[in-house]
Amino acid sequence: MSRALAVDPGEARLGLAVSDPGRMIARPLEVLPHTSRDDDARRIIDIARREGADVIVVGVAYDSQGDLGPAARRGVRLAEAIRRAGFPQVETFDESGTTQAALRLRRHDGMTDARAAAFLLQAYLDAAKTK
Repeated sequence: MSRALAVDPGEARLGLAVSDPGRMIARPLEVLPHTSRDDDARRIIDIARREGADVIVVGVAYDSQGDLGPAARRGVRLAEAIRRAGFPQVETFDESGTTQAALRLRRHDGMTDARAAAFLLQAYLDAAKTK
């Protein structure tokens, strides 16, 4: 099995997290500044390949009714850009509450978005175990 890479997309920054090769544990990786959707997609793919990930999981924050709001649409568009840029396996996963969970661990700092991505990825990994 290989690693999974998660992306917590924001307006200004993208938090990244990666799993271990067995896809049991997620860890924060890094935070990238947002530049443009296509440039972000290329940088994410480069990092996924560097880390040995064969799936990229992009966070989509649904609203309280389960609908796609502006933040969720941003995640969907980023996932589409990553697919268009040629990465073979891209999935979306609900990231609702990940930033709040990351902030409960520690006040906002330079790695908050990466910690949020780790919460997203861990939820994705745990859900995959139950399938």
